[in-house]
Amino acid sequence: MQGALIDRTDLAGTFDRLIETHVKREGIAELMSYLKGPKSDFYTAPASTRFHLSSKGGLLEHSINVFECLVDYLERNRVKQEYKLNPSMESVAIVALFHDVCKINVYQPSKRNVKKDGAWVVEDTWDFRDDLPYGHGEKSVYILSGFLKLTREEAFAIRYHMGFSGNEEKSNVSSAFEKFPLALALSVADMEASFLFESR
Repeated sequence: MQGALIDRTDLAGTFDRLIETHVKREGIAELMSYLKGPKSDFYTAPASTRFHLSSKGGLLEHSINVFECLVDYLERNRVKQEYKLNPSMESVAIVALFHDVCKINVYQPSKRNVKKDGAWVVEDTWDFRDDLPYGHGEKSVYILSGFLKLTREEAFAIRYHMGFSGNEEKSNVSSAFEKFPLALALSVADMEASFLFESR
């Protein structure tokens, strides 16, 4: 579906093209200015401290991967015909590409001692320090709501994208998935990207 828009040799350009192509909502220019500005490390941050894509630019790559996985999930006949899940490409782009804006400015470069082949060596790593400890999915919704008017389904999808692997009350996750199927779809795409696509 995305074909020429996905270029893995230019992640920043790919991300920008996906936004320009799919998101026309009021406030997107201001959000993009923030993400590219001096108060945000979105384009250079890792996706995690030491798990998936824990390297410079990992967050950007992960966001694109989740977008691809979500598009693929939504193209399944069963999803479209039986589940009647057919969100706009704008909604798909917003929830996938911005689901982890909560990770902006939380990973700081650090060092750690690790034993390799019987000898201690110093290895580059990341420390997690959150100056805005507002949770995970809810923090992304909070940040995005300062720029964009999210639909209720978009807000719930982003809020519960960690699914049952997060710290949420499990009955709330179940309820969110039942009421807002895009939340389940985003959670599946996020897990596929994190545990399968990015582990290759």
